[in-house]
Amino acid sequence: MTTNQLHQLLLENLSTAVLLLNEGLEIVHLNPAAESILRSSSQQLAGAPLQALFKRPERVTSALTDALSGYNTFTQRQADLDLKEHRITIDYTATPVNHAGTTMLIIEMQPVDRILKINREEALISAHDTSRNLIRGLAHEVKNPLGGIQGAVQLLSEELSSSQSVDSELLEYTDIISSEVSRLCNLVDDLLGPTRPPRFAPTNIHEIIEHVASLVTAETKGSVSLIRNYDPSIPDLTGDRERLIQAVLNIVRNAVQALQSSETDHPRIELKTRIQRNFTISKRQHRAVCKIEIIDNGPGIPEEIAERIFFPMITGRTFGTGLGLPIAQAAINLHDGFIECNRVEDKTIFTIYLPMDTTHEC
Repeated sequence: MTTNQLHQLLLENLSTAVLLLNEGLEIVHLNPAAESILRSSSQQLAGAPLQALFKRPERVTSALTDALSGYNTFTQRQADLDLKEHRITIDYTATPVNHAGTTMLIIEMQPVDRILKINREEALISAHDTSRNLIRGLAHEVKNPLGGIQGAVQLLSEELSSSQSVDSELLEYTDIISSEVSRLCNLVDDLLGPTRPPRFAPTNIHEIIEHVASLVTAETKGSVSLIRNYDPSIPDLTGDRERLIQAVLNIVRNAVQALQSSETDHPRIELKTRIQRNFTISKRQHRAVCKIEIIDNGPGIPEEIAERIFFPMITGRTFGTGLGLPIAQAAINLHDGFIECNRVEDKTIFTIYLPMDTTHEC
């Protein structure tokens, strides 16, 4: 391996975004991490003025020009990139270098909002694991006496049925008790989660989403518009089909219920898939993840529960159990993935991240 090949290998595998600018402050080269942040390829950005990507280009132009002329390194904190589809905040450092008698600038970028998001993800995953273990322990303790109550009610019902002098209302009471105990048992089973081991196999994420879409269309009788926005180039990933369907279905159903309960005009849900490069989940960086967005135009998550929606028993609906999102999160965590929720303008966006480079035993 030559020195140039080694340098190229190091540059392409850095998690830090690195760009090279010429004297005209035009982009000469950028590594894959920079392509990920800027959401554009090297071919698209080659020759483009870097400052045009910033919210306040005149300030960036002045700072970069001063760095070139004075041959000084400088760092700018919390600068806003104003890209076509999104805006992000970054820290960046500009370092002048001399190449063949020409002064150029190396720009290193770190997305501040992504670092904050990673910290939030780690805290949420840790809290979710703690909460899930606590709930499972409690559910096991509750399920044992429920089984005893159910057995005793059945014996009592049989005894009352065989007696000729028993008031029929007493039998109705035992039926009510039996029904409510069964409901509690089902709730406890939901809290405990699936008991079978995962079955990993090559899975087409669009087949899963289309399956969910067909179920929701049947349930809503077409009253909620479903918009497909797929990236057909996404390859199969290794996953448990049934659990991925359950995760996506729970989120889409939540969106449907929010739209219906709020009587939103022209209710719609967009199902969007994309590939995202160089993405970190729980301290591990993945070269590529499958990004699934479920976007609705409903009222959004109530502010008082927005930070706790993935905890069991937390719900904004009067008759909700608060288990749909925790079950979805547990299913996605099983795939080393993550779910987050954001409100952007008048849209609620649930985003599922599934690593493409993670292998599971099939």
